[in-house]
Amino acid sequence: MKKVFLVAAVAVFGVSTTFAQADFRMGAKAGVNFAKLTGDDVEDADGRTGFHVGGLVEIPVTEKFSIQPEVLYSQQGLQRKDEFAGTTVESKLILDYINIPVMAKFYVTDEFSLEGGPQFGFRAKSEFETNIDEDGNEGETTIDLKDDFSSFDLGAGIGAAYRLPMGVFFQARYVLGLSNVNDAGNDSEDGIFEDDLTNSVLSLSVGYKF
Repeated sequence: MKKVFLVAAVAVFGVSTTFAQADFRMGAKAGVNFAKLTGDDVEDADGRTGFHVGGLVEIPVTEKFSIQPEVLYSQQGLQRKDEFAGTTVESKLILDYINIPVMAKFYVTDEFSLEGGPQFGFRAKSEFETNIDEDGNEGETTIDLKDDFSSFDLGAGIGAAYRLPMGVFFQARYVLGLSNVNDAGNDSEDGIFEDDLTNSVLSLSVGYKF
């Protein structure tokens, strides 16, 4: 985990060295994720609501165009609630990532910008949680799924942001997963999913640039 954070930090904040002469802005942001996995195995599951938090650097290229790399901790996955034999069974697939989006930003006005670009995700946590124990009784159970899910996720993001004069900004972004994150696949006898799975995340953020 420490190595992931180190690589992510170098990838984002090391960029500022290359653009040392640019009038770049550093900042931080946090917000809510509405995350889901897409695939035949999870059509009936609900999305997972979580949070994201991290830092960013905005590097101007022209007056209207800039590059914004970020490092974010992002809670993703899905959840489900079923009634079985009079018992409410709650289950949650936890897929947390260290995400590194690199957004190209175009300023329509001085305050409002549109953005798009790739996102590189590194798995930080993958677990399955349920309120039923191995004997079928009520009791919390947690299963480690690190062997079932890919350690890397590639996505593409689009979004928009509005920045106030004092540096506070509001942002909405949608990231569509481009890579299959289900490592277990069709050949696994132990995996809980058989088909390809991709991430899908809508995020709403508030942040500050200084």
